[in-house]
Amino acid sequence: MKPYIGTPTSRIDGRAKVTGAAQYAGEFNVPGLAYGSVVTSTISKGRIARIDATRALAVEGVLDVLTHENRPKMAGTDKAYNDDVAPGGSPFRPLYDEKIHFNHQPIALVLAEEWEIAQFAASLVRIEYEAEAHSSDLHARLDKAVVIEKPEKPRGDAAKAYAAADVRHEAEYFIPTEHHNPMELFASTVVWEGSGKLTVYDKTQGVQNVQRYVCGVFGMKADDVRVMSPFVGGAFGSGLRPQYEVVLAVLAALALKRSARIVLTREQMYGLGYRPATIERVALGARADGTLEAITHEAIAMTSQYEEFSRNDTGWAALLYKSANAKYLHKLTRLDVSTPADMRAPGATTGVYALECAMDELAVALKIDPMELRLRCYSDRDQNQDVPYTSKQLPECYRQAAAAFGWDKRNPEPRSMRDGSDLVGWGMATGVWEALQVPTAARIVLTGNGHAEVSCATSDIGTGTYTIMAQVAADMLGLPIDNVTVKLGDSTLPQSQVEGGSWTAASVAHAIAATADEVRKELLGLAQRMPNAPFAGARLDDVVLADGMIVSKSDASRAVSIADAMRHGAVDRIEHEKSAEFKEDSKHARNTHAAIFAEVKVDEQLGVIRVTRVVDAVAAGRILNTKTASNQVMGSVVWGIGMALHEETLVDHSFGRIMNANIAEYHVPVNADVQDIKVIFVDEPDNIVNPLGIKGVGEIGLVGVAAAIANAVYHATGKRVRDLPITLDKLQR
Repeated sequence: MKPYIGTPTSRIDGRAKVTGAAQYAGEFNVPGLAYGSVVTSTISKGRIARIDATRALAVEGVLDVLTHENRPKMAGTDKAYNDDVAPGGSPFRPLYDEKIHFNHQPIALVLAEEWEIAQFAASLVRIEYEAEAHSSDLHARLDKAVVIEKPEKPRGDAAKAYAAADVRHEAEYFIPTEHHNPMELFASTVVWEGSGKLTVYDKTQGVQNVQRYVCGVFGMKADDVRVMSPFVGGAFGSGLRPQYEVVLAVLAALALKRSARIVLTREQMYGLGYRPATIERVALGARADGTLEAITHEAIAMTSQYEEFSRNDTGWAALLYKSANAKYLHKLTRLDVSTPADMRAPGATTGVYALECAMDELAVALKIDPMELRLRCYSDRDQNQDVPYTSKQLPECYRQAAAAFGWDKRNPEPRSMRDGSDLVGWGMATGVWEALQVPTAARIVLTGNGHAEVSCATSDIGTGTYTIMAQVAADMLGLPIDNVTVKLGDSTLPQSQVEGGSWTAASVAHAIAATADEVRKELLGLAQRMPNAPFAGARLDDVVLADGMIVSKSDASRAVSIADAMRHGAVDRIEHEKSAEFKEDSKHARNTHAAIFAEVKVDEQLGVIRVTRVVDAVAAGRILNTKTASNQVMGSVVWGIGMALHEETLVDHSFGRIMNANIAEYHVPVNADVQDIKVIFVDEPDNIVNPLGIKGVGEIGLVGVAAAIANAVYHATGKRVRDLPITLDKLQR
């Protein structure tokens, strides 16, 4: 039987999704279901003076209107509202009191027999406010930015080295607020099981995180709340933390003592997490030969008034480019907005965009090819920690991507390449992310008919977790993949942290491998008790499971079928659960890397930009599934196109209100914007990062893409646009 790991295996959940059999959080129907519609604030700061729900309550079919004045009891301490990935500060408490912290804040919940009735009645709720002066503009409050503690340590004297450098480049780059827009709206269906017990179907990346959160907020016992999320229609950070709809749905169920459902509207999704607007200031000083003498990177990002959200924007240069002198600074500005959230490769997506654009500008100033400059500055050590990498095939990423792209045919002069009336630009950039892994447990149940069920509480947000779990289990147990059933997204299953950070594949794979070892151990013991068994004195490492058999590694003819071993042992099922733990390794840096090359064509008269080709070469250790991994990277490239050319949350700062809270006016790439994307996985054996050599690919595909496109736009037009997105009006400035 050929191995499944490393092959382009189709998604085992694909059929359920395309036929509609897969159920999402807002699709679980039960008798007596009540529906909720959320009323949100229209001011950004202040308090609710009065809520009048009289007209809403008079509508036939309306069951109740919940507000801070009449809701069921909720906890009163910040600790109760903390979740596993909460930043510092005081977490938001939905419908808790009369205070308004941000525009679009939920302030009332209308409950009705039908969703349309609830929605109509919600429009009849009247709110009177006592508004206070607010601020939602990062640029208007830069003087209020405060320095936060970040791990990067300065090296040498960056200011002195920069002043003495042969060539200097200093610039400010801006990434606007970008909002999550997953296909699936945030939703929760809470099933009232009687006796105060609840089953909660929630759109989330962490069912056990939500379960603990709900128990904390409502003072419930763990056995009374079960959270399930078998399918997630996209999340990429938006579902790491419990969102307010799950609190409102539980409130509704407790108030009515019946099942209830909340589905947020697309507009209300803009009241949730987002990539924070960030100003990046980068200064690079180099010798005439291109080697770096100084790097300075300062980031100023936004956060809410009540929580301190931040990610590492500034430390990535030390992972990529050698420089004896470096200085980093990270600041936050508090605004009257909801708290930002993780969005695919948080910190790196924004910080590396600025760094890689600055490197391109330095290459222009030095008159050195952009890829050559990066190779001259290449660092084989993490300079923040002064340690080598477990593996780093970044130079090979450059080589393979450049060859596939045809980079050697590039004319370096801006505006020198044309295709008819279009200006053609070629740009490149580097990507870097962390190779993370977290403690995770898995359970395997093997039955005598050769079927295995593997389970873990982790989530599959569309990245292919179902499939890689099945692949790893099939290989480790020696079974056809069709004989493996996967269960996930259930808080009662073995422990898993939230799905994020590109750590899920490595973590759950090792948990399955460790559990499969326990299954193999028990099977060997059963086989050794069989008459004339060929495994007398054999140790666990002497045998493998393959083709439904227990097989000697040294002699394939020495084999016993799994079914026979279980039958002779009078065992009809074998069940084991095991955790994978990962030792701290302070002697190595663990990272993934990428090289991205992009081609754009710009209409010289209209300024319309099209991304016509992208090559993304990724080094991410052992690739479990080349099909789903390639899919992830391709999706990341599309996201990078959106970041570079389309995405921007527009706020009317007079009101602190988002003006384009819909996917008609919040632009994301569509089919016509996506052309040729080539993904290359560079071979990167790594026996240090973990036993299976796995690194995640969820984030790395995005980091650097926007910079490569921005650099290509400069090459095409000679116009350097440093504030995203790059739109035709900015090319005309």
